Amino acid sequence: QVQLVESGGGLVQAGGSLRLSCTASGSIFSFDVMAWHRQAPGKQRELVASISRGGSIYYADSVKGRFTISRDNAKNTVYLQMNSLKTEDTAAYYCFYTPRFWGQGTQVTVSS
Repeated sequence: QVQLVESGGGLVQAGGSLRLSCTASGSIFSFDVMAWHRQAPGKQRELVASISRGGSIYYADSVKGRFTISRDNAKNTVYLQMNSLKTEDTAAYYCFYTPRFWGQGTQVTVSS
């Protein structure tokens, strides 16, 4: 089992920034992937960004150039730096740890 603790959500105006953090504990894998997904009301959950322990990174097209994912392997922590936030970024953001573990979610609300 893996436990995920997220922090960093909140309310911000459009154009602002937020930084999300997620720390994993428990049965940590040597070759793992940590990721952020988000789900807006009435929409399906979507992958925002992912990063492997080796540093391979993926971004959804909608966040490229605005969001940066990073991780501290020593702390088993993944970060999502979100800049130039838009109202359409409003969603619950969920941390994911391979193969099937999810955080409780943290709300990000971007006001116009």
